[in-house]
Amino acid sequence: MAKYGPKAEKKITKVMREWKEGKLKSGKSNQTVKSRKQAVAIGISEARKAGAKVPKQPRRLSF
Repeated sequence: MAKYGPKAEKKITKVMREWKEGKLKSGKSNQTVKSRKQAVAIGISEARKAGAKVPKQPRRLSF
């Protein structure tokens, strides 16, 4: 069973390509993303907003 759907994979691939070219900007601050992990997180977030098959975000426990 695939972790992400094909629509999500395309979105993440597009975002990663932007990141490699140095064109990926983050949110409201509009700063260039330098971290690979943050680029993946942005791709997953965009895929989720587009309605692609993406696993739910993990629940964070607050103590």
